[in-house]
Amino acid sequence: MRGYNLSALVGSAILAGTSLANAEEVGEIGVDWVGNDIVIEALHDPEVEGVTCHISYFDRSMIDRLSKGNWFEDPSNSSIACRQTGPIRIGDIELDAGGEEVFKEGRSLIFKQLVIDRVYDQANETLIYLAHTREITEGSAKMSMSTVPLYGQDVVWENGAP
Repeated sequence: MRGYNLSALVGSAILAGTSLANAEEVGEIGVDWVGNDIVIEALHDPEVEGVTCHISYFDRSMIDRLSKGNWFEDPSNSSIACRQTGPIRIGDIELDAGGEEVFKEGRSLIFKQLVIDRVYDQANETLIYLAHTREITEGSAKMSMSTVPLYGQDVVWENGAP
């Protein structure tokens, strides 16, 4: 039994050590007596200055991991909201329908990642941010989306207008 506890500790340490690029924890809400939390982080898009996304996700406690036996994985649930927080300056972003990955965080030891993709909707002058989970063996249908409209704004495209 001692080996299992060590494995759980190592797995939790690995999960706790991962974080989203350019993310800053701004809140942590306790949700039950065993120490499970909802973590809120502020994310700054590295290629779009003036846009901040806030993402929330469930962070399992050591007690929850030990009691349920699923030591190395957090749930796929997440939520995202993005807003203009300053003058918008757009760098070199993908303009095709596939968009690009702008953030990711490990949600299991190896096989699961929380990912945020950015897609530019040129017809509606809007940036779309999609939070979802990528898994090697089986994808998840759990997702959350937020948009930042660019029309009516003083938007600077560093590489010229699209």
